[in-house]
Amino acid sequence: MPRLRTLYSDLTILSILLILPSGAWAQAADAADQSELIRQLLQRIDRLEKRVNELEATRPAAAVVSGTPAVAAVSATPAAIVDHNHGAPVEPPTSYPSLRLSGFGDIDYNASDQHGSHNGFSEGQFILHMSSALSSRVTYFGELSMTARSDAGTGSPAAPGFNVEVERSIIRFDQSDHLKVSFGRYHTPVSYWNTQFHHGSWLQTTASRPEMVQFGGSFIPVHFVGALAEGSYSAGGLNLNYNAGIGNGRSSVLSRSGDWGDVNNNKAWLTTVYIKPDRLFGLQVGASVYRDRINANGRPETREWIESAHIVWNKERPEFIAEFFNVNHRQQGSNLVTNSQAWYAQLAYRLPVAERWKPYYRYEYIHVPLADAVFRGLNLGLSGSTLGVRYDISSFAAFKFEYRNQDRPGLGKINLAWGQTSFTF
Repeated sequence: MPRLRTLYSDLTILSILLILPSGAWAQAADAADQSELIRQLLQRIDRLEKRVNELEATRPAAAVVSGTPAVAAVSATPAAIVDHNHGAPVEPPTSYPSLRLSGFGDIDYNASDQHGSHNGFSEGQFILHMSSALSSRVTYFGELSMTARSDAGTGSPAAPGFNVEVERSIIRFDQSDHLKVSFGRYHTPVSYWNTQFHHGSWLQTTASRPEMVQFGGSFIPVHFVGALAEGSYSAGGLNLNYNAGIGNGRSSVLSRSGDWGDVNNNKAWLTTVYIKPDRLFGLQVGASVYRDRINANGRPETREWIESAHIVWNKERPEFIAEFFNVNHRQQGSNLVTNSQAWYAQLAYRLPVAERWKPYYRYEYIHVPLADAVFRGLNLGLSGSTLGVRYDISSFAAFKFEYRNQDRPGLGKINLAWGQTSFTF
């Protein structure tokens, strides 16, 4: 807006004049003249500031696609066009579409005492985020991942070096803060971690994710294809938020979503609610329910209910995250009902003196009944601790050093040392 830029220039010039040294003023006028000139300049600044406020009030609101840096989080779906490196809102575009790119990567070193494991360096995922405003109320967000393959170069034709995956692809229509409707492929919003820390390990404090929300895992459906409605209400300072969705649940491969279509004619649905009170800034408390019917390869047809709850204190001193999951399976044509539970609690604290350092600890637990025919043979059971520290090299890169001790039923205890450098660009 040319007029707005002119007003800003006038304000800048006037401010400079007001802070000129008194010696310079003495050469130009006597004390009485200075006082009168200062009074006139202050009056003009006041008029200009009022005009700037009037013009800015008439500017169109920005379309939104959400995302925040590692120490905070990234939202489940687009909400505002945001600089993914800084987490700061980007100025609304003057033309559409307006595409913005950001990326993430990591290089890892693993050493384990597990029999048959391979110790050494590995290339983590290479991630691209794409956000674009299509209009003042329509936004698109996409996420691509490239993951190194262990069988690269083998077979005929030779396997490629990397798997390319469309992790998220979402178009959203913003009616208001109370209602936003989107369609696409999501990280299923039944878990806080799954919707706050997406691909790109720089986003999370730790080097590794909790086992129950691992990408490619089977305990919960990590991805969801369908439609989602979401919104928020102030609710007297409680800041109530909700998600409600319907779409394709698990595919015939238990760890995959129904990207090509639903494996059966029974749609999955979910709902999530959480609050973020004004008086306890940083606190988030919520719960989710997910419902689906599973027709996975080699598994009996099963009704699945997933209930989850989380409590988060999203601060640097301290950062606390805890989640609980219950996965209920009712086998069709049978009275067999099983409940598998999982939970984790993570505590991190950025040191007040050495602020680049952030030590953390996480305990996690998964219990799967032997009678659960859906999870049978997947070795999902686990109890284990993770102890580590994050060192921020800069605002865009970090070192992470992590020790993990895991105990899996039938596999025994495993010790793992993990070093990682993660970054965003």
